[in-house]
Parts: sequence; C-alpha cells; structure tokens
Amino acid sequence: MPGRWRSATTQERSAVDATRQPVSNSGTGHPVSRRKIAVVGALLVSAALAGGSLAWFVVLRPAGATPTAALDAPKFVEESAAAGIAQVYSGNASYALGGGVAVFDCSGDRKPDVYVAGGDGPAALYRNDSPVGGALKFTKLTDPATDLTNVEGAYPIDIDGDGKVDLMVLRYGESVILRGLGGCRFERANEAWSFAGGDDWASAFSATWEGSATWPTMALGHYVTRDASGAPTTMCATNSFFRPNSGGTGFGPPATLAPGYCSLSMLFSDWDGSGRRDLRIANDRNYYTDGTDQLWRIAQGEQPRVYTDADGWVSLQVNGMGLASYDVTGDGHPDIYITSQGDNKLQTLTAGPGQPTYRDIALKRGVTAARPFTGGDVYPSTSWHPEFQDVNNDGFIDLFISKGNVDAQPDYAVKDPNDLFLGQPDGTFKEAADTAGILNYARGRGAALADFNLDGMLDLVEVNYRDGVKLWRNVGSGDAARPAQMGNWLAIRTSETGANRNAIGAWIEVKAGSSTMRRELTIGGGHAGGQLGWTHIGIGPAGTVQVRIQWPDGQFGPWMDVAANQFVDIERGASQARPWSPSQT
Repeated sequence: MPGRWRSATTQERSAVDATRQPVSNSGTGHPVSRRKIAVVGALLVSAALAGGSLAWFVVLRPAGATPTAALDAPKFVEESAAAGIAQVYSGNASYALGGGVAVFDCSGDRKPDVYVAGGDGPAALYRNDSPVGGALKFTKLTDPATDLTNVEGAYPIDIDGDGKVDLMVLRYGESVILRGLGGCRFERANEAWSFAGGDDWASAFSATWEGSATWPTMALGHYVTRDASGAPTTMCATNSFFRPNSGGTGFGPPATLAPGYCSLSMLFSDWDGSGRRDLRIANDRNYYTDGTDQLWRIAQGEQPRVYTDADGWVSLQVNGMGLASYDVTGDGHPDIYITSQGDNKLQTLTAGPGQPTYRDIALKRGVTAARPFTGGDVYPSTSWHPEFQDVNNDGFIDLFISKGNVDAQPDYAVKDPNDLFLGQPDGTFKEAADTAGILNYARGRGAALADFNLDGMLDLVEVNYRDGVKLWRNVGSGDAARPAQMGNWLAIRTSETGANRNAIGAWIEVKAGSSTMRRELTIGGGHAGGQLGWTHIGIGPAGTVQVRIQWPDGQFGPWMDVAANQFVDIERGASQARPWSPSQT
C-alpha cells in the first residue's frame, strides 16, 4: 500500500545506499550487513502496513539484484458486478471489429478511470473509487458529452497540453475529440480545434509530437468505405493524417494515407533509434488482395511516404488486428507483436536498424497462439488486443492477448479463451491464463492491464462483444481477502514542460543489477483503446534500481537511484525521482 510506505521507502533508500559503503549502527561504529538492511526494510514495511486494510508483506531484496527466476502466475479475482461495471458492447457486424477501452485519470487522484465503448448503445465513463489495496469499485458518470453512441473505441491523450486528459473517440461515423475539463467532465472539441472527424468507420488511432510542435501529429485509421446510405462496402478505406495548423490553434486539413488496406491498429514508434517516429499499421487482409501491413516514414517537414521493398520492407499479409511493442530481444529496439487469425507474429529487426527488415520469432518464443490452448475447440483462434506487461513483477515481461470469434465465423474457434504468456529467463513465454484465473470464453475485444487499486499489482479489464465487461483484480499469490504481492515493482510518471506534457516518445530505462528494461511511451496500438498514466515495471528481487529517461528529443536525463515498491514522478531537469503516495490526493 504505497500511500503508507512513504517513510519506509525513504529509509529503505538510505539503507540501499549502505550497500555501496559500510554504515554504522547508531552510536556503535559497527557496519550493518546487506542482509540486515533487507530485514530492516521488511520490518519497516510491515510496521507501516500494520494499521492498514491490506494484509500482505513485502520483503525488499538487496539493492541491485538481477531478476533471474520467473515467478508463477498471479491469481486474478473476477469482480465486475461487485465493482459496479455493467457495460455491454453491442451491435451488428459494423461493430464486431471494435470494442475498445481507454484507461486514464480524469478525476485527478491518479487512480485509473475507464471509458468503455458501447457499439450501437451509449459509451460509458466510470470513475475509479477503489480503496487502495482493496476490492475494485467504480462509479458510472452519466453525461451527454461522453454518452455517445456508435463508439468503437477511444484513446486518452493530452492534446492541448493543459494537464487534463482528452479523449479521441473512434466511431462508426464521425470521430470526436472530447476535451478534458477536469473532474471527469468533457466537452466536444472538433470545431474549436479544427478537427475534421469525417464520417467513416474509424478503426485505429495513434499520435506523436514532432519536434517543438505545440500540437500532436495524429493518424486516424479507417476500415472499409461506406455507401451513400451509410452501409459498409467491401472496399478498404484510406486513412487520415493530421498535423498542427499554421496558426497553432488546432489541426490543419487532414492528408490522406493511401493506399489503405483496412486498418485495425496503428502505432507511432521510433523503430530504428533515429528519433523519428514512423507509423506502423496492421491491416486486415479479409478484404484486400494486393496489400500488406504498412510502415510509413514520418519526417518533420516532409510528406509521409510508405516504405517499400526498395527500403528493405518485406510484405506481410495477415488479418492484422492489434499491435503491441516492447524490446523483447534486448537489442535496444522495439519488437512488434501483431495479432491476427491463426498465427500471430512477433517481429524483430533482422540485421539492426539500418533498414525496416523484420523476421518472425513468435514460434521460437512460444507466442504464436494460433489455436485455443484449452476448452476443446480445434479451430484457429481470432486474436485482438495484445499487451506487454509484467503481471507477476518478476522482471520478465509477460504478454496478454484477448481472443474471441468475430461473430459466428464457422472456420474459427467459438470457444477461444484469452492467453496470458509469462516471460521466462531464456526469453520464451509460458501459457498461464488458466492458472491465473482469467479464462474467458466470451468474444473478447479491447482490454487493459492497469493497477486500479494502486497496490503494485496489475489488474485486468476486458471488453466483450455482445457481453458484459470483465474486470479482474490481481491478488498476487494470495486471495481476495489477503492479497500477497509477488516480486518488486515501480510505477513511473514522466512529465516535461510545453505541449507534450506526458513526454510521449520518451524511453524509460530501468537497471536492476545486470538487467536493463526499456519501454517506449506511445499513444496507439492495442485494439481500439489504450492507456495514459503510470508506467508499471516489475523488477523482481531488486530492492533498488537505477532509472533514467531518454526524453522525446533524444536527450538523456541522469541515472537516478530509486527504491522499489513505490510510485514516482520524474520531471525533465530533475536529478531525483519524486515519490508519490495515494495519501497525497
């Protein structure tokens, strides 16, 4: 319970420094051993928790310990009804490929709130009222601004840099920007910000900041075109590309990214370490015959251009659904996971960043996830939302994949449960969705792993097509009454002055002993929804780690010693991370 740990973590940081030089017991002059330091740290945390409601104990391991052993799956407890979330994503075939959830803080207490798509029914905004470390609790907030119909998904983003999170709402019809006003209130901003939301079937979104621009550069993906009556056709639609207008008051007229091949996910990412963030698009070959997934070169002051085989790009034709990026191989560049029907892909650069040539390592790493791993259905899977997170805090990245039949496709599995792949020390992954307790045979769509009750363990929310939202609380190695943390962790929020308040495009580097974990801060990817807020990093046995930020312009901040099991703010220009606790709200 970080809110009651602040004094303990401060003392633990002092104890961690003792591992670099002998420390004297008060008045004795005798050095304190590292083992004694770890014991003292554990006692401090235990004492801090004694008066609280959360009945688990954390042993802070020696400073700088390297993660070497993978932990078992944590236990998840399903709490949807008790938590007060009763949203259903519904609709005909025009909504079957949507179903996203946006996770962000709209109330100002830094607990993640959720905005859930509704399909042909109204979308819903839920404020997070969960007690720290306790059972999950949400309150539905009704407002005409947010209760929009025809919503396929949404992405959180602070577009105007005012510190209040806005929402890009993807719809079957006009897409809408909702400007955050604070206190979980929003207003339509299309006209005020010169945003042309169009009248297409919006299916994907990503955003970045170019150079010193005061407004983001955004891409809006569309699936198929619509005829005069508004009904979908079988022709893939083109995508829209937005840059700030010359007056710095919003967006200019959108450019067209053509050809379009029925996009379902897109992501701006610095794939080659150049500082330029290019646009990856996952496309659905269900309609196109001559297309491919795409990578667009996005350079400041230039028009976007698509990479071709002359650049080293290798055509990939899959039923591309969702995108997730993480440096799985540890080569310093993000690897890309692409969900599909049947085999999923995990792509890594073949010969470094010189050209965008990728090879597939999903089979080698154990994450093809081509068929249901349990339930008895032998047909191929349909995968949607992929997400890299460390659910057991052991320092090895894990991978969640939501699954579910599009509607009633006879050639694909009907009983198609989610996957939860646990990362192993050798770089492979092991299935654990069943032992974790998150088997779901509904038609899963968008999802998010987030620490809703701020206890250092990632919970799970999942949208289901024509079924209720599922919400699971992570109780670690314990149970609902007595959660028990597994491994150590950090939650980090980055910020800088200016328009790009959340430092989108930055890289967070965390050293735990000889292990370095790197995560790029992005907006986009996933399936029809994303997150903005705390970046959660599992650090295994380490009692302290070193953290530094490579800011969006490429500049590195200093390495900072940070003690485990706390929430910290890192501001550009600061020499130390600033601890934060829920008691500050």
